[in-house]
Amino acid sequence: MNIIIWIAIAVAALVGGIAIGYIWRKKVARAKASSIEAKAEKILSEAKTKYQEAVLDAKEKAVQIMEEAKREERKMRQDLQAAGQRLDRRESMFDQKLLELQDKQTKLQEKIDHITKIKTEIEQLHDQEMKKLQSVAEMTREEARNVLLVKVEEDSKTDLMGRIMKLEKESSESFEDKAREIISTAIQRCASSHAAETTSTAVSLPSDEMKGRIIGKEGRNIKAIEKLTGCELIIDETPEVITVSGFSPIRRQVAKLALEKLMEDGRIQPARIEEFVEKAKQDLALDIKKAGEEALYKMSITGLDPKLVGIVGRLKYRTSYGQNILNHSMEVGYLAGIIASELGLDAAKAKKCGFFHDIGKSVDQETQGSHPEIGYAILKKFNMDEDLAQSALTHHLDKPYNIYATIVKAADAISGARFGARKDSYEQFVARLEELEKAAGEFPGIEKVYAIQAGREVRVFVKPSEIDDYAAYQLAKDIARKIEQELQYPGEIKITLIRETRVIEYAK
Repeated sequence: MNIIIWIAIAVAALVGGIAIGYIWRKKVARAKASSIEAKAEKILSEAKTKYQEAVLDAKEKAVQIMEEAKREERKMRQDLQAAGQRLDRRESMFDQKLLELQDKQTKLQEKIDHITKIKTEIEQLHDQEMKKLQSVAEMTREEARNVLLVKVEEDSKTDLMGRIMKLEKESSESFEDKAREIISTAIQRCASSHAAETTSTAVSLPSDEMKGRIIGKEGRNIKAIEKLTGCELIIDETPEVITVSGFSPIRRQVAKLALEKLMEDGRIQPARIEEFVEKAKQDLALDIKKAGEEALYKMSITGLDPKLVGIVGRLKYRTSYGQNILNHSMEVGYLAGIIASELGLDAAKAKKCGFFHDIGKSVDQETQGSHPEIGYAILKKFNMDEDLAQSALTHHLDKPYNIYATIVKAADAISGARFGARKDSYEQFVARLEELEKAAGEFPGIEKVYAIQAGREVRVFVKPSEIDDYAAYQLAKDIARKIEQELQYPGEIKITLIRETRVIEYAK
């Protein structure tokens, strides 16, 4: 019974607790709801306040923007109005000037018509006067003109020739003095080798026994060397020396290097010969490149294509009249630079033109055409300057391309004409003198011709009964022009024409 009572009390207490808790929670929930509502109302009021303030600020800014826009609009209207007024004023001025120009044009046309009318009247009067003169003189205008010209020519021939001789003498003297000064300065400042090269190369041997080993059994070794190098080996009684003969210096150098390597190796046989000839060609290619680089470094020329550098190096093994072309090209470059600086021109450009003037000789033995044409093609292929290419093309012509080509021609003549630079064989020397005398002696009225000073001067004796003084002056020019056109020679040739009258009488 007690347990039931206690259970009932507990259930009653639980129900009462639940009821009290529910009432208390509802009360707490009402309190929280009222506080949240208050907060929401506060936030809403603050938001309304800020909204109103933002609206007011926006209205103020909108008013300001509208006022600024109105001010800018008024200003633009004023500017447009001013511009329109200026355009109206200019249009009125242009209309006025156009009217003035039309008026002037009308007046000028009237003057032109008047002048044309006067000119026509003058021509008519002139024609009438000419007809009257022709009728009086019984000659046409052309006949009278020809008669007058012939008369003036006959009367003035002597005076004109004397005047021409005097002017040419004065100008040539002053120009020659200046040219001598410039050329002598250039020569003094440029020192070059005077040793001429030949068409053979000597190879030293350690002993005469090596000659037999080089010849080989039944001449197999020497035949292999000559076939692979394209040169001829001359083995004579000269002790410890073999001569390599050939017109190509490059082939001679290959043969020399191959022989030296074979003698150093000791095994001389056709297979080894072929191997060492190939090695010699490789070594020579490196030497050619090195020679080109050294020459360009000495000439202060940079930025060239490596292939062009190799072509320049080939000039080391090219000769002309016994003169090494690479040394000759460097000498011409130095001389051209000095002459250009004396004349106030671009010395670096002239130096470069002089150095490349004979570049065509590096491959002229393998390529068809003259070396100036080949040189021009090479320089244009490597996109060199037009003045540079034209200097190579025209340095042997009477009228070079420009002043730089003329300087190169002069420097080339100086380099080739100096003593010791070049040499001819006895037969070539005699043949050149004979051609010179023959070319000068083919004119009428010449009695004797002598080539003297190693072909640097030609003395011509004329018949005084057939050639007078003024004709002798013209004849000397004709001889010089013919020699320039028909013969090839280094430097220049002086033409001395002598007209001598001897009168002999005896007193008895």
